[in-house]
Amino acid sequence: MTVPPDQQAPGPARPTVDPITVEVIGNAMLTIVEEMGETLIRAAYSTSIKERRDCSTALFDIKGRTLAQAEHIPMHLGSLIGIVDHVLKRHPLDDIRAGDAFVGNDAYTGGGTHLNDIVIIEPIFYEGRFIAWATNVAHHADFVDRGHAHIFQEGLRIPPVRLYREGVLQEDVMEMILLNCQVPSDRLNDFRAQMAANRMGIQRFEKVCAKYGMDHTLAACEALLDYAERRTRAGIALIPDGSYQFEDGLDSDTFEGTLELKVAIEVRGDELFFDFAGNPPQVRSSINVVWTALLSLIYYAVKALVDPGIPPNAGLYRPIHVSAPEGSVVNAIAPAAVFSRTQVCQRLADMIFAALAPAIPDRVVSHSTGGALVNFSGINPRTGKFYVYNETVGGGLGARATKDGMDATMAHCMNGANQPIESLESQHPLVVERYELVEDSCGTGKYRGGMAVRRRIRAVDHEARVFMWGACNQTPPLGLFGGRSGGISRLEWSAGVTPPVGPNCIVPAGESVAVVSAGGGGYGDPGTRERTLVQRDLTEERISQSTARDIYGLPTD
Repeated sequence: MTVPPDQQAPGPARPTVDPITVEVIGNAMLTIVEEMGETLIRAAYSTSIKERRDCSTALFDIKGRTLAQAEHIPMHLGSLIGIVDHVLKRHPLDDIRAGDAFVGNDAYTGGGTHLNDIVIIEPIFYEGRFIAWATNVAHHADFVDRGHAHIFQEGLRIPPVRLYREGVLQEDVMEMILLNCQVPSDRLNDFRAQMAANRMGIQRFEKVCAKYGMDHTLAACEALLDYAERRTRAGIALIPDGSYQFEDGLDSDTFEGTLELKVAIEVRGDELFFDFAGNPPQVRSSINVVWTALLSLIYYAVKALVDPGIPPNAGLYRPIHVSAPEGSVVNAIAPAAVFSRTQVCQRLADMIFAALAPAIPDRVVSHSTGGALVNFSGINPRTGKFYVYNETVGGGLGARATKDGMDATMAHCMNGANQPIESLESQHPLVVERYELVEDSCGTGKYRGGMAVRRRIRAVDHEARVFMWGACNQTPPLGLFGGRSGGISRLEWSAGVTPPVGPNCIVPAGESVAVVSAGGGGYGDPGTRERTLVQRDLTEERISQSTARDIYGLPTD
């Protein structure tokens, strides 16, 4: 029987761990979360997880501090960093046992950022002591054909509740969740994959403790947090002190008009201060951002700008200070809708990069695509069952100081994969008519932005309900340092589809709709591009000749 933490005898003082062992254990933690992620992806049933890899995995210490997070979806950090606090509010430490598992998704009481991202968290015990948490989050493509005026319309809200008690599934909890899902068979199998991922993480963590000793492992984890903090502070200290601001508009198919967003950043020694005062109040639309989602966006941006090699743990967060007014679109309170919160997060990431561009021009990228969402649902005529196809379509990445922006990719806090057409068509009654790069969609510059994507999908032998949106319909991704803006996003319909007033429409059998994402902004004066390309061609030719001569020993002209 497990001894509750408050009845355990205090352990000895944690030992000092040498830097080499800290590095080895740190890499072991990263390996664990990556293996957890691969387990989840390979065991999952729905295409959203197994094909698009819309999931993330992490390890937390007993206090809820991030020890390691796999490099999957940066936005998911917001669904993970709040879950431990919400679990402990409802379940005291002395009431948690090995084999327990908690499930949650609510943006306000469950540690999540939107309801489709469902978190499962399980405690890790070693030799009877509760020492850490194994956690994962996966996007469940469910809760479709809903309104988004407030969160009560967006799906089932789950506070952190026990899904397993000492290894035994709580059938009534699972039945309650599945009853509120539109594709329950997919959900059940994806939940099983999530549990398998956590169990894998627990086994691997136990093996590290067995090899290096529990106290040495925990001491190394503490040292890793301190190392990440030191490295973050060292990177911030290289940015010139000062105040940096940026303002930009955001438009979307999900609301009318344009939101004027603001960010102010102060660099003070080795610390960063983010102030979001003056942003609009939360809106009756799905684009509101909750506090943990805002934090995850900022942590991503700082890591990308300061030092991408910083270990992804809670030490990174310590020199970063954030303030945002409650009830604003960037720090929403219940019952604001949050389904499409990534639209604001993507634009805020662009704004953070643009604000710091004068200070660190060689590290930033121009504005990037805000992404585009495609969501088909209906009765599959082949099976007679309800189906959901959900995908976020990539677009153009902003250009960089030395390179063109990447084409057809996810940007910033969204890092999902493309869903292969073969998988899409084999599992859903849909046909992809076109999937292509969009010419002239990139912002010109010394380096051009990335090209946008068009994806046109036709409903086969059934009437489909479609929810589609694309950010940047009116406010294109901006260029930097003289670079031009990228192309705007748009929706396109075949002749038999009535264009909707909002993002929802009915697509009759045989008809199609398309989403076109936005292109990335350019970087630098377009007039210097031709000369740069000539120089690059000559350099590549010299490298090619040198490679042939020096590496392969071949003669060259």
